[in-house]
Amino acid sequence: MKKTDRELGMGQRIARRDLLHGLGAAAAASFVPGRALAEQVLAAEQQGALYYPPALTGLRGDHAGSFDVAHELARAGRTDWGPVLEPDAQAYDLVVVGAGISGLAAAHFYLQQQPGARVLLLDNHDDFGGHAQRNEFTLDGQTILGYAGSQSLSEPSFYPPLVKQFIRDLGIDVDRLGNSYDQQFFLRHGLAPAVHFATEQWGSHGLARQELGPLRYIPMAPGQTPEEAVAAMPISPAARAQMLHLLTVDENQLGMSEEEEEAYLYEISYRTFLERHLGITEPEVFDILRDLALDFTGGIEDISADDALNWAGLPGSGATGFAFYEDDEPYIHHFPDGNATVARLLVRGMIPAVAPGSSAEDVVGARFDYSQLDQADWPVRMRLNSTVVRVRHEGTPAQAEQVQVTYVQGGQAYRVRARHCVLACFNAIIPSLCPELPAGQREALAMPVRAPILYTNVLLRNWRAFAELGIGGAVSSGSYYPKLMLDFPVSYGGQQFPDDPDQPMIVHMERFPHRDREGLPVREQRRLGRYELLATPFSTMERATRAQLADLLTGTDFDPARDIAAITVNRWAHGYADGYWSFGDPWLGGRNDERRPHVRGRKTFGRIAIANSDAGGRAMLEEAVLQAHRAVQELPS
Repeated sequence: MKKTDRELGMGQRIARRDLLHGLGAAAAASFVPGRALAEQVLAAEQQGALYYPPALTGLRGDHAGSFDVAHELARAGRTDWGPVLEPDAQAYDLVVVGAGISGLAAAHFYLQQQPGARVLLLDNHDDFGGHAQRNEFTLDGQTILGYAGSQSLSEPSFYPPLVKQFIRDLGIDVDRLGNSYDQQFFLRHGLAPAVHFATEQWGSHGLARQELGPLRYIPMAPGQTPEEAVAAMPISPAARAQMLHLLTVDENQLGMSEEEEEAYLYEISYRTFLERHLGITEPEVFDILRDLALDFTGGIEDISADDALNWAGLPGSGATGFAFYEDDEPYIHHFPDGNATVARLLVRGMIPAVAPGSSAEDVVGARFDYSQLDQADWPVRMRLNSTVVRVRHEGTPAQAEQVQVTYVQGGQAYRVRARHCVLACFNAIIPSLCPELPAGQREALAMPVRAPILYTNVLLRNWRAFAELGIGGAVSSGSYYPKLMLDFPVSYGGQQFPDDPDQPMIVHMERFPHRDREGLPVREQRRLGRYELLATPFSTMERATRAQLADLLTGTDFDPARDIAAITVNRWAHGYADGYWSFGDPWLGGRNDERRPHVRGRKTFGRIAIANSDAGGRAMLEEAVLQAHRAVQELPS
């Protein structure tokens, strides 16, 4: 091992159980003598109390083994999965494909209409919740929770009435949840947002305590003045002058009416706006900003000026006369494990044996018994590690009384039957699952491309280094993670947020891989970003994580080998649902306009309905719930 790797802590021991689940049985054979024994170890854990996915560290999310069968189906066109077994003699009332928020909500709504119905949920991952999963860490006997994907309830006061009722039915008190967020935490500790200039990218280390957009939704302490922040940037004098102008401009440079200005800012890229109206020419300024559009999954050439200034909050709005968007409600409705609490409430409500309790608060600390998810005596059952490969009617869609659903688990194909089926999986794979769909519908379903996401949670033994530097988060274009931050300051459900810098703390790090500056369409950049995520080994991600934190915290006593207690990398190759780009996409009317691909793609086909946030063209929890309800309502009697 290289000296630098030892200094970063790359030699830290990883538990064998984590390796097995992170790699899957095929790769596990290189760690456990013989593939058969590796499979036996995994199978034994899946049947017993040791099987508890939230506590696994290493590579999570789209873990190895979760997507192999789907790729054989969609990419290689495989149709023969060998002999098919039928484990359940009796047909179900409903089979749901996908146990994310939308799939769980679909089962919930179906049971409201038909209490006592027999329901089976199938999911290709080893845990339920889709992106709404949790990461559990244990340090010195303390359990510390993080979110693996879906973050928060965003502006719940403005949810549609149906979603508000759904939240109430789960027992979630939105006001209580909001009050659990300590909005004074960052202010009290003097923690400001920062711009990190990593040594490897910039030739020297730099840290400017200034907000450039991605952390604006968190109430942090004031940073440096623009003059002080720019002076701390390791860039040329000419670049400093242009950066200062960008941060301080307060005179409209456009000379248009509000209506003209809004239309114009939708038509030009953010980079064009900077060049044309702010005189930005220095490459270093563009390099500082290039990755800060984040979840738009593109560079500053690929996002409209309006989206950059309005939604991403990038600097330069002072050069316009437009009143840009401000949140109508603070972004404070966050559970300690993100929206995994919502998923867990849905599961416990349908399968009470998984955990005791009855409230949103007690479910946070509950350790679920995964062995109870698929019991023959329960009316609702869930099968994880089960990838659906075929959904078809028994007869014509108009006359069939049942649907056959074939799935693969552990290399074996199985078939179940049901009166109804809701496809709450990624919509893009549905044409491969259900080739009988009309050609136009299959084409529409395949069009959207989800944004790939890497959410990494790092458990630190303390956060003294952040307190010493006075930073609560940082952005860093060109670094492996363009954004990182201390976890949301929430105390809820027995979880107490660490107010003392000597206490353990989760640092959340985000990467949205893309290939900007190559002239590629955004959706092609997303595809390439997905390939990057799937091809990158955990060791590379771990090394980048440790190195970036070490460089950020230069000048403090931080030691990555000593102070990092655990790392969980949540890889979502198919992350955010495609919300359509205002820059480059034709205007097709409102969100439910029949010309939009997601509207054409979600049409019910016989006894098969389609849910998932893809079906709403919007990567939000409330959209996943709305599409689940619509799908259930559209099922025939």
